Amino acid sequence: MVLMFIKDMLNEELQNSIQIRKDYEQALRNIPKGSLVRKIIGGHEYFYLACRNGSKVQFNYLGKLDKASIDKYDQARIYRARYRKKLSEVDQQIKFIKKALNG
Repeated sequence: MVLMFIKDMLNEELQNSIQIRKDYEQALRNIPKGSLVRKIIGGHEYFYLACRNGSKVQFNYLGKLDKASIDKYDQARIYRARYRKKLSEVDQQIKFIKKALNG
């Protein structure tokens, strides 16, 4: 009886964790990809967006950016790192729960 209750709780927690994983993946898809790269050419500051395309890194010219645009890309980088860390944590949790249910 107690074992059945524990398995039901673990199954519910597994379903919650899977849903959280989907939410994190969706949030990652909504965050702009790439990193902002600043280059100084001829004493002037220009910005490029570095994005990975397969095994290559592409640099897309953005030009001169204002402070708000720079902050937007910096925030996106921070959020992307946070969501990747949370995604890793929930993956470990899912793996642990599956082992507990099978064992």
